[in-house]
Amino acid sequence: MYYDLTTLTGPILDLRALNEDATGWVQQAGVGTFLGSWNTDIGVLARLMLLRGYETHADLLDERQRTLKSRNPFNGGDRLQALQMESFEGFPFLDNASPRSFGGVYEFRTYILKPGGLPATLEAWKSAIEPAKDYTDHLVINLFALDGPPRITHIWGFESLGQRADLRGRYYKAGLWPPKGGPEQILEATSTIAYSNKGSPLA
Repeated sequence: MYYDLTTLTGPILDLRALNEDATGWVQQAGVGTFLGSWNTDIGVLARLMLLRGYETHADLLDERQRTLKSRNPFNGGDRLQALQMESFEGFPFLDNASPRSFGGVYEFRTYILKPGGLPATLEAWKSAIEPAKDYTDHLVINLFALDGPPRITHIWGFESLGQRADLRGRYYKAGLWPPKGGPEQILEATSTIAYSNKGSPLA
């Protein structure tokens, strides 16, 4: 499955209205599945993040064209100050992302990889998923980028930051996380904590 992760920037006090605008835009699309909407809370603020899934890469490109050719993308009007769209494919051994309640607290982790680092990263993650199942049950999806620098973005859902810290600490201590052979491929890592918006299929 293919995915589009869109980040909209707007006035920090108008993000709720911007989310309503963007949700209407997404619902007008003839292709793709709306999966989630989040406001950032830890990391860069005043960001609205939208995740959509597509059965084919052609469907993703059709929706990208609709956005690029619009004079009012995401119905954002003057509220929409900046727009970034990223194209991804899901890790082949993971289930597709689908609507589900994780508890409302989400982490978006992006790793820029060394050139040629994706195959080793895929192998490492494939081996680590099952042994760390209590933790990886909170993995919404892991994605590798189809454009820009080589990178992966993995999205996690939790009930609280405390639950996240407990799970990560426990599996790190047990030597089951991070995936062995994965960190060696990372050049740069960033993390953003975001909260799901009202009406987000991933809640």
